[in-house]
Amino acid sequence: MRDYGYLLDLAVILLCTKVLGLATRRVNMPQVVGALLAGLLLGPAVAGVLSSTNFINSVAELGVIVLMFSAGLETDIKELKQSGKASLVIAVCGVAVPLLGGFGLAYLFNRPGMIPSDASGTIFLQNIFIGIVLTATSVSITVETLKELGKLKTRSGNAILGAAIIDDVLGIIALTIVTSLADSKVHLVEVILRIVGFFAFAFVAGFLFYKLYKFWIDSAPKFLHRHAIMAFVFCLLMAYIAEEWFGVADITGAFIAGLIISNTANVEKVETKFDTVSFMLLSPVFFASIGIQVVIPKMTVKVVLFSLLLIVVAIVTKIIGCGLGAKACGYKPYQCKRIGVGMISRGEVALIVAGKGAQMGLLGSSFLGPVVIMVVATTIITPILLKVVFRKTDAPIRQEGSGVGI
Repeated sequence: MRDYGYLLDLAVILLCTKVLGLATRRVNMPQVVGALLAGLLLGPAVAGVLSSTNFINSVAELGVIVLMFSAGLETDIKELKQSGKASLVIAVCGVAVPLLGGFGLAYLFNRPGMIPSDASGTIFLQNIFIGIVLTATSVSITVETLKELGKLKTRSGNAILGAAIIDDVLGIIALTIVTSLADSKVHLVEVILRIVGFFAFAFVAGFLFYKLYKFWIDSAPKFLHRHAIMAFVFCLLMAYIAEEWFGVADITGAFIAGLIISNTANVEKVETKFDTVSFMLLSPVFFASIGIQVVIPKMTVKVVLFSLLLIVVAIVTKIIGCGLGAKACGYKPYQCKRIGVGMISRGEVALIVAGKGAQMGLLGSSFLGPVVIMVVATTIITPILLKVVFRKTDAPIRQEGSGVGI
């Protein structure tokens, strides 16, 4: 007999995310905060009404793929090219500073008499790994918030997107270095070659698809539904190839697919179709799924203290690291704040990294709880802070950065 419980799960998720989303909007917070809270309240951390299932995880993964594809469609390629060097500097600083901050905090607590660790890896590698968890960035939370605020197409928004993609690559390299020290089966050179190979493949495949897609829509401009379907097919293929063939995050492939299509005709109409699908089903499930995954273990006084300090370090190091990188590249102070805040959220990315560390014996159960709390805190606080730093009073709409409209 088939199980139709997933239908009830979807109904509960959609209803609760919408109700809490409207409630947060009433208090001048982005609706994505409500969706995140809905998942947290429904999940095992609070009420235990819902649990993470393969179906919810699959829909959530599709949701973040569509979200990043839509972000690519809405990205100004010219501005992204101009901010390419800056994005690299921002990403490097945004990885280095949290890595050092996380390592330093772990060094103080991961010792006898403080918090005993049951991980099998050396103390040094465990401390480094906690720093690596802090380097992660979940740009999906920022993208959804900026779209809701109407601030995605800004110089700051483009810098955040570019830096987040590079951050993802740097994070993979850092994770591989540490895991290779703990597991001889992992080879750093192979991982770097696969990353380079993916971007080479994306360039060639993107160029060919762009030419074919542009020729097709120019010769048959009326078939908008077919254009959107083919664009989505390309998005899914790029996401699949990125993850399965090259070991790069699927959202990176989806974002690049959207970027390639963004310069074609009727792209705005294609955007609206994906916005509708995302709004109706995929985005609520994705954001709720983050909260549903959270399971908070029992906490001691020292673990609680470590958790609070980890949240502070996670927020401050991203703001300082990315902000300093942006400042060095000539961004104005209010733009530096925006970029730093936009990179705070760790979201599902940090949870995946933490899970990998637990499997490799690099993250003990005593430290897993604080990491989960940090992920929840940064995920919820990022949309709130973004609304503050993107206030309209910071700068006239048409004067942000180098003339790029908000």
